[in-house]
Order: sequence, then C-alpha cells, then structure tokens
Amino acid sequence: MIQGIGASAGIAIGRAFVLPNWEWELPEQKIDVADFAREFERVYEGIRTSKSEIEQIKDELREVVGSDETQIFDAHLAILDDPVFMNEIQGIIQRQYKAAEVAVKEAIDHFVTMFDLLDDEYMKERALDIKDVGNRLLKHLLGAPEITLPSDTQPFILIAKELSPSQLAHINPQHVLGIVTLAGSTTSHSAIMARALGVPLVVGIEMKLEEPIQTGQNLIIDGGDGAVYIEPDKGIIDSYTELHRLQAEAKKRLHDIAGFRPITPDGKTLELAANISSFKELEVALSSGAHGVGLFRTEFLYMDRNRFPKEEEQYEVYRSVAEKLGGEPLVIRTLDVGGDKQLDYFELPEEDNPFLGYRAIRISLDRQDLFKTQLRAILRASHHGQVKLMYPLISSVDEVRAANAILNEAKRELEQEGIPFDRGLKIGIMIEVPAAVMIADLLAQEVDFFSIGTNDLVQFTLAVDRMNEEISHLYEPYHPALLRMLSMTVEAAKRHGIKVGVCGELAGDLRALPIWLSLDVDELSMSSHSILQVKERLLRTSQKDSREVVLKLQECRTSTEILELLQSFMERVGSKTANG
Repeated sequence: MIQGIGASAGIAIGRAFVLPNWEWELPEQKIDVADFAREFERVYEGIRTSKSEIEQIKDELREVVGSDETQIFDAHLAILDDPVFMNEIQGIIQRQYKAAEVAVKEAIDHFVTMFDLLDDEYMKERALDIKDVGNRLLKHLLGAPEITLPSDTQPFILIAKELSPSQLAHINPQHVLGIVTLAGSTTSHSAIMARALGVPLVVGIEMKLEEPIQTGQNLIIDGGDGAVYIEPDKGIIDSYTELHRLQAEAKKRLHDIAGFRPITPDGKTLELAANISSFKELEVALSSGAHGVGLFRTEFLYMDRNRFPKEEEQYEVYRSVAEKLGGEPLVIRTLDVGGDKQLDYFELPEEDNPFLGYRAIRISLDRQDLFKTQLRAILRASHHGQVKLMYPLISSVDEVRAANAILNEAKRELEQEGIPFDRGLKIGIMIEVPAAVMIADLLAQEVDFFSIGTNDLVQFTLAVDRMNEEISHLYEPYHPALLRMLSMTVEAAKRHGIKVGVCGELAGDLRALPIWLSLDVDELSMSSHSILQVKERLLRTSQKDSREVVLKLQECRTSTEILELLQSFMERVGSKTANG
C-alpha cells in the first residue's frame, strides 16, 4: 500500500491509465529584427485563442460545479492579461532574438522556478496555474493537439504527475473512476475541482513510489484516507468493494430524502436553501431538495463581459429564476464586488486593504445609477415570484436608509411607467461585520430579515484574511467570539420579530448544525452539493439535544474545545443515522 494524501473523498477500483506529461522540448530558433512584429502577433493571437478556450471551459463547467469553483479559471485569465508575464515574453523575443514559442517556454520556466523556490505551499500551487496557462498558449503556437483521454474503453483511474484545472475540466466522471497525482496538495485548484465533480483524488505519492505506475495495472484508491493499492490481493479487493457498495448506498439514501421536509425529530423546521450564481445552477439546487434560493450572487452577471449588464438583461435572468422556483423564495443580493471580486471594465482603485475598502453596498450607494438599474430589474422580477431583496456589507442604519431611499425612487419610476412589481417586497441585509452585530437590534427595526454571512464575519471578527496562507490557520469559524456574535444577532432578530438565516460556509458544515438548531435560526443557505448531507443529519438531530450541547459550548474557552464537543455530538447523531 502507498500512503498518499486524500484530497477528494471516495473509493475507486479499476485499471490505471497514465497521462503523458504535457511538455515540449523546443530547439533554439533565432529570428531577425524584421520578424519581431510577426512573433508578437503570434503571441497575441495565441493569447486570444487561449482566453476564448478558457471562457468556454468556464461556461461548460459552471453548469456542473457552480460558479464558485469556476473562479479558478479567472486566475488563468488574469495570468494571460498580466503585463509582467507579457513583458517577460516580449523581452526574450527582443533581447535574445528568439521565436514566440521559445520565449513563452522560457517565461513559463522562469516564473515556475521562481514560485517553486518559495517556501509556501500556496505559491507552489500557483506555479501549476502558470504552467497550465503557459502550456495552453504553447499548444496554440505549436499547433499541437490536446492530449486526450481514452473514451472508448472501460472506466479507468487516471495517473498523472500533475493535473491542471484545464485538463480536469475535460474529464468525464463516467469514464474516470478516480485520479492519482504524484505531486499536488489538498489546496490545489485541481483538488477543489475534483471535490466539486465528486471524483476521488489522491495526491502526493511521488516520493513513496519505488517504481512508476503503469497503464493497465489494477488499482484501488481511497480519496478519503489517501491509500493507493497497486495490484491488490483478493482480500483487499473484496474489502474495498464492500466499502464502495456501502458508500453508493449512502449516496442513494441522500437522493431518496430530497423531497423530505427538513424537520427535526422534535418538530423544528429549518429551511434548507441554495446559494447560486446563475440560472444554470438552479436545476442542481432543485434536484437536491432546496427550499428556494437563499442567496443569488448577482455579481456573476457582471463578470466575464466588457460592460455593465443592462436592466433588461438582469430582469430576464431574475424573472427566469423566480418563475422556475414556482413560488419558492428567491433572495437576490445586490451587487457585491470589490475586495476579491473585480470587474475588468470597472476601474476600482488600488487599495492597501481592499476587503475593508470600496466594495459592496459602498459602491452601490456611490454609483446610484448602477444601483438603481439593478433595483429596477429586481423589482420587475418580483412580480413573477416570491422575490426578496438583500443588501451586502451593511454596517450602519444610515446605509440601509440610503439604499431604501434609492429603492423607493425606483418604485416610483415603475409606478409612473405602469410596470408591475411586488409592493410588499421584503428587504433584508447581510450581517457580515462586527458593527452590524453590535447594532443588530437597531438594524432589525429597519428590515424584514437578516442573513448571516459567516465567511466575512469570521475574518472581520478575528482580523484574519482567509486568503492569506501565512495566517489562514488563525481563521477559526468556531472561535468563542464568533459564537457570541451569532447569538447576539439571532437574539436581536427574534426580539424584533424578523426572520434570520445563514448563508456562509458554516451553513453547510455539519458540525455547526446544533448551533443553528439551538439558536432557532429559520434558514440555512448553502452550496447545492451540501444540502442533502445537511438534511439527512437534520432529520436525526433534535433541537432539545442541540440546546443541551450548545449550553456546554458556552463553557469552552478555545476553538479546539468547541470543535471536540460538536464533533463528538455529531458522531453520535451520525451513528444513529448509519444504524437507521
């Protein structure tokens, strides 16, 4: 047995197919000064074609894994637009009189080597992104074909030194049972995509192999614990075959409960909604038993284009989602860009602390023309379903009132134009910053509902940038301070008779379920892929027991103590689930 690192859970049993390395050896090829313009144009054309391919991959994958995971390819597009990368290529052509493909290859090698030398796992993973983008560009310059996977044979386990997101995007899960990469880590973009696609993945086995895996060898891989068996004996095969069968049955059980109401054994209803970014994601959400959409991230309508979307474009999308939901709730969050979400055509200022800067509702209140266009589209869509409106990153009562003033202007305009909308449209806000928590009682008197965005609330409460690898270990969602923030927010909402939900990552974390049941929140909104797992556990978890365990949490002083208590409790609940 080879012990690797489990990066995407699941068991795969089958024959190996070893993917050839996507590399080229290029002979030195000198050019004349007169050829510079032609070589530059070849690079530009290669970049245009590469960007078009990446956009197509994004569109195809978004239907399967959702928009969050396809943001991986935004990083690839950014590399192709990076002037530093382009300047390096042009410099090699001009200074060393080298052909375009040679210059691109040397630029790739330069940046990959530079990142690989850094003692930082995150930066090493970004080296793979550069290699992936560079190889795509090289492929076009050389006119080389894609390396394709076998599709007319039995399903196989794919073996590769590294696997780029571009290569993974072309994988058909019906043909690929699982994946093993010699390098890589659980934080790589490929690992993120494999989890989204539901393909078992084991990484990091290169130093453990005495000899290379060969195409055709029998393998068993366990993407949960990282085990890889080469030519396993009958006992191992029988054991893992049974485990695989049990996992398949568990997966089927999840789909069987898609239509069940989300009610605890002692009668607490906790609605489970979906976070989506486009109409295409809605089908997956509904098939998972989602009770409507708790968060429609509208910023994705603004991305992957060269101008702001017009009112009619937005209205058509919002209306389509509202009608498809057939009366189920649709919470539309207004534009939330800035921070880590940029628009190519909207020049946002360079900021030292963009997460604390010009973003979300601050942009909307500053650019009232853009804001009113979106509000008009949402209002018009409200005529076609149970639409609700939500403002992001609210930190004061003044912001809510200013946003509502613009909303009322939009309402008056539509009335004058004779365009119908829901005059009882519910208005909510995201609770994402500590200031909003501290004045939650005041904010609750201004709006109809709260939605707690745990991702930002954790990083702002703990002053930890969750994207910074140096301090990511300090990003602790179960910190005692956060539990107090959650309690304060929900209590304020309940005291003033408004609904409260959760739409951050913690909403889909099984360990947090007792907290939401104890606090008596009304809704959890999460990735569609998490809904069935949360529902199964919810059907077995009583609100009474949850309150008892959360009382004990209040005595805990550290995140570790809190997690141990929650995990122990949920393991007992999970055991009841497994035993029926």
